[in-house]
Amino acid sequence: MTAITPVPPKATNAQVLSTFWAMVRKELTILSRYPVDFIASFAQIFIIVSIFTLAGLTFSTGGAASETTSGVVVYGFIMFMFVSDTLWTIGFNVRHEQVQGTLEQLYLSPASKFASLIARVTHLLIWTSLLSFTSAVIMRSMLGSLPVYNAGRALVLLAFILSGTFGIGFAFAALTLRVKETANSLVNMFQFVFMILGACFFPFSALPEWMRWISRLIPTAYGVDIFRSTLMDYPPGFPELAPVNVEIIIVVAFGLIMPFVGYWLFRRAEHHAREKGSLGEY
Repeated sequence: MTAITPVPPKATNAQVLSTFWAMVRKELTILSRYPVDFIASFAQIFIIVSIFTLAGLTFSTGGAASETTSGVVVYGFIMFMFVSDTLWTIGFNVRHEQVQGTLEQLYLSPASKFASLIARVTHLLIWTSLLSFTSAVIMRSMLGSLPVYNAGRALVLLAFILSGTFGIGFAFAALTLRVKETANSLVNMFQFVFMILGACFFPFSALPEWMRWISRLIPTAYGVDIFRSTLMDYPPGFPELAPVNVEIIIVVAFGLIMPFVGYWLFRRAEHHAREKGSLGEY
């Protein structure tokens, strides 16, 4: 007979908060124990920034980057880092807990599953924010100029974008519970697709028309477009996929709806794994 993992008692609000902070501290402690990775992350960012900065200059004239070119490359790269880290980390950490053999024990406890998932990316958002600031400074020094307008509005839009990607991350975590190791390959593929169709390192106008139509079906592409257009103060031709108000509505709706959809999918996958007794399977 198939073993059924029992359902733990529901966590209280105090337990939810306690779980969240405990897991955030755990992740930050692990991060601080690997100083070589800390240094390597900055070196990796410098190499990536250099490559895509030089690539961005191909869209400028005379070898000098305009403010629009700088904004497209820098802010697109920042969005790529945030979205990629958010999508990758949630599902990857669920899988890591499963491989370590601690996932089933965690889910047998009354600890909040939602707090557990969010805590897995909170420390990374802090780290990614630091890397994003560093990359912006480096790229500005290489490109010579960087437009910074409407910073408050851009941060609000970024919050909705990240909220939506949390939902996608929950959905990938659900997929991880179903297909296990195969999910890593799917996430890598999705990152590559997002990098191209999301036009993270070049304007959407560089894509063929048929690819731009596909981009219009991806909510995160609107996030990239409206985020960098807002920080560039909406220069002529920006945003590229839709009018400003339309893109804002799409991004806000994405940020409000997707977390509930993703978490619902995750709880269904968790319930399925609990019924099959496969939470602890490698």
